Amino acid sequence: MNIDENVIIPALAAQEKGFTLSFPDQTNELEQDAEWCNVRVGDQDWQRIRFHDYDRIYNIPGLYESLFYRTLRCNSPVRIVSLLQEVMRDHKQSLESLRVLDVGAGNGMVGAALHDVGVRSVTGIDIIPEAKDAAQRDRPWAYDNYYIADLTDLDESIEKQLRQPRFNAMTSVAALGYGDIPSRAFVTALDLIETGGWLAFNIKEDFIQHRHQAGFGALMESLGQLDVIRFEAYRRYRHRYSRTGEPLYYVAVVATKQAEIPDEFHDFTTME
Repeated sequence: MNIDENVIIPALAAQEKGFTLSFPDQTNELEQDAEWCNVRVGDQDWQRIRFHDYDRIYNIPGLYESLFYRTLRCNSPVRIVSLLQEVMRDHKQSLESLRVLDVGAGNGMVGAALHDVGVRSVTGIDIIPEAKDAAQRDRPWAYDNYYIADLTDLDESIEKQLRQPRFNAMTSVAALGYGDIPSRAFVTALDLIETGGWLAFNIKEDFIQHRHQAGFGALMESLGQLDVIRFEAYRRYRHRYSRTGEPLYYVAVVATKQAEIPDEFHDFTTME
């Protein structure tokens, strides 16, 4: 196991903002979507929370940031937004002109990162009501609007509202590849973006390698072959550390939408 010697995931973190984190059994490596920790809020009993139990995490103010950003050192929102900024600079385009749909917006970390680099209009969408509650609690300035909706079965009235801003960019950070945002949902979101618009997202490197070509990798390959999107940048980086200190590598992607999605492509069935 090649653990970064500079990374120490504490067995028991100091109490922070009314809660305490515990990381027992550090020797067993788990699949990323099976990782968990213990959390104690105030004087309540300890509770076991999976890292992908986002609804429970969002309900505890500050837990998401403490767990993923300060302890496990996630840096994806800044990395993806920075790559988008870099590529747009190469194309001599300004981020101020973007009208962004942030898919899987969570508690607003990406929305905040976009505002930090000058984006003025960001709309969030997520399937978890607790995500919207957390964003409005922690970063009420990050989004112009925030929708709770299922992009695999988008309500007609919400779709009508989402088409009004005429989005020319889409972001999706730390939300693809584990079923949080299936391929069908990604295609629906992409359909809401104007032709010529920008895409910036990340995905665990495993999910775009050949052994996973029945899922998101196949989707990206098909979209590229049909000239629906053009890949502008592709960068491997450390997304965060696992609970045992192993680096988890993702790929940051920036692309542009070159054409509307063919009607028959909406029936794409190879889901993760």
